[in-house]
Amino acid sequence: MIRVTLIRGDGIGPEITDAAVAMVEATGAPIEWDEQPAGASAIAVHSTPFPKVTLDSIRQTRVALKAPLTTPVGGGYRSVNVGMRQELDLYANIRPVRTFDGLPNRYQGVDLVVVRENTQGLYSGIEHFIDPKKDAAQAISFISRFASERVIRYAFEYAKRNHRKKVTLVHKANILKLTTGLFLEVGREVAKQYPEITFEDRIVDAMAMNLVIRPETFDVLVTTNLFGDILSDLTAGLIGGLGLAPGANHGDDVTVYEAIHGTAPDIAGRGVANPTALTLSACMMLRDIGHPDKADRLEDAVRAVIQARETVTPDLGGSASTHDFAQAVIARL
Repeated sequence: MIRVTLIRGDGIGPEITDAAVAMVEATGAPIEWDEQPAGASAIAVHSTPFPKVTLDSIRQTRVALKAPLTTPVGGGYRSVNVGMRQELDLYANIRPVRTFDGLPNRYQGVDLVVVRENTQGLYSGIEHFIDPKKDAAQAISFISRFASERVIRYAFEYAKRNHRKKVTLVHKANILKLTTGLFLEVGREVAKQYPEITFEDRIVDAMAMNLVIRPETFDVLVTTNLFGDILSDLTAGLIGGLGLAPGANHGDDVTVYEAIHGTAPDIAGRGVANPTALTLSACMMLRDIGHPDKADRLEDAVRAVIQARETVTPDLGGSASTHDFAQAVIARL
């Protein structure tokens, strides 16, 4: 059995987690779940949104499946997602997107992956007020050669491992000449070590435009923290939204797989949330822990149910419940 830390999350988290776990277990994967708290739901018992017991569990199992967690806007506690990535040194955020057959969409043939540096940039959390009245604040973007090199190398290794042909580095080195300029410089150095993979670089604003004009021409994108956060949401929109987009946070020793959408408090408890993103994140997990056949069967079943459009959740134009969707996938398995 393979022990996996399970974080049920906030809002719709528990509902989609139940569905995703049922689908994973239906594949016969030998997984033992170690359920641990995090997010707003953990505060009442543990007085913190990221308890030590949860951190210890992830360090022990080295694999976690995490539902969305609440992050207060403008105040309150710091993002657990950011804290988890920095505490566990989860330096590479992987967000693949691929067009779903059967869904009405402006785009066809989209199949790309965003690799985002996860620990530095403007999300480093280095910010402060610069006057006593707190009328002005400053944030510092911190980028190092070490962090840039390892995430860019991860992108090339991912491309090589998954038989992808091109890596596009996204930056703003025309304006942010020292920080993203360093990221670009390191990218060009690393690219020379992978002559079999085409390398190009794009300025982030032009990249955003090109993604909505011809997304099918891109393969693997690698970029800094803030740009990756924005572009990965954009690419999710190319295939139908965040409810269909999986994600994973990789470190050298630990990986946390997660749905990249929010907690959707407006529909929490109604049993209508779409569990696809978390389930496809679990498929990424199954591949990485040595069960690619089970991952492929589960992903194929999810895609078949969505293509049929008979048992899909309201966000996909249907009327099925979260449970009904999961049962339809299990029946396909």
